[in-house]
Amino acid sequence: MKRDSRLRILVRSPNWIGDQVLAYPFFHTLRQRYPTAEITAVCPAWVESIQFLDCVDRVVVAPRVLGTGAIAKLRSVETLATELRKTGKWDLAFSLPRSFSSAWLLFRARAQKRVGYSADSRRFLLTDPLSWDEEKVLHRSSEYLRLLGLTDLELDRARHYFGVPPENDLDPGIPGRVSGFEPGQVWPNSKPLAPPDEKYWVLAPGSAAESRRWPVARFADLARRVHDAMGIRGLIVGGPKEASLAVQLTEDRSLQLRDYTGQGPVADLWQIFRQASFTVSNDSGLAHIAALCGSPTQVVWGAGDPKRTSPLGPARVRIAFQPVECWPCERNTCGLPGPKKMECLTGLSSELIWTEVQSGLKPS
Repeated sequence: MKRDSRLRILVRSPNWIGDQVLAYPFFHTLRQRYPTAEITAVCPAWVESIQFLDCVDRVVVAPRVLGTGAIAKLRSVETLATELRKTGKWDLAFSLPRSFSSAWLLFRARAQKRVGYSADSRRFLLTDPLSWDEEKVLHRSSEYLRLLGLTDLELDRARHYFGVPPENDLDPGIPGRVSGFEPGQVWPNSKPLAPPDEKYWVLAPGSAAESRRWPVARFADLARRVHDAMGIRGLIVGGPKEASLAVQLTEDRSLQLRDYTGQGPVADLWQIFRQASFTVSNDSGLAHIAALCGSPTQVVWGAGDPKRTSPLGPARVRIAFQPVECWPCERNTCGLPGPKKMECLTGLSSELIWTEVQSGLKPS
């Protein structure tokens, strides 16, 4: 579809898979607000495959940072900003990440109007800075939507774009129809992996943060419970970094687990999630992808705050967490000693997770 290019909009997309999924209401609302504009999203390579092509016209992948430290990063940003300037004038720009470098990119790209949060000492780089309160609990999707200047009512409606299934217990009573999400249309460049010709479930045992990784032995025990009760195979998903976890989990062949890690960009998993009986995942980007693609999703929650970053759906989502004294700390590593280390995760047994799956996520 050809867009009217009189208004050119630049969006610095989130850096992480989960945050990118939570930005969908922002991109959807942005397109509704500017239906004829030319919208360009800038993102790192690892989230290129899940940019929302129903909402943006062009995706620009940020170059790799050559070297280490702030100087190397700013050189990379300067290279990208130079390329963006060459394409013409930018009328409006949004910085979804709260980093200095993302605001610097918009500034150096010479966007006329630059919108973002004033965190990370970057107020002077923005023409329309929004104040940032670290203590205020705001869901990430709402954080992004506030950049569009929505009223409270508009913000609520936009965040609950999909509606909320009655099985979701974090936001009870929110009205709205549960809309579908069509990955094949939104991610037309994906090459979806073929699901097996049998009933199966999905497990996503990885996470970038230690404080969000349930012990791999618990996933193995859960797989045994699922197989003993339902007799169905489990598919292990993740990137190349999760390959070692898959090796550990597939050593015991009686668990009936198959390794699907490292087989392409994350968007290629959409049919796997769409046809799964259910998914069990750590608090990671794949939990958000699973829910977005329609898989009933059980999240084993660690140090994060579900009020800030819980998956949106449209699938049914349940979250199991252990509210210990220090929870939610939102740290990537746990500094507690001895038996208290990672207690928010180690306190969640495979029996408890299986009970949660049976009660809320098993096939109807």
